Amino acid sequence: MSLFVLDAVLWVFGIRGHIPGHDDFPGDPHRPSLAADTGGLMRAVAALMAFAAFLSLGLWAAAWLAVKWL
Repeated sequence: MSLFVLDAVLWVFGIRGHIPGHDDFPGDPHRPSLAADTGGLMRAVAALMAFAAFLSLGLWAAAWLAVKWL
């Protein structure tokens, strides 16, 4: 009975007959993974680090000037 229900559910959703077997997947070219294309990510991280460095340098200079003037 349970196999009949499973078969009916697959038939209703149109999945029956479209599930590939072991090596029946299509051989279309695939896109490279995100780990292989990290150039843009590295540039963004470098820009963020440079911004943080300039911001911290500016805050340090402002604090140093405030202490110097007091």
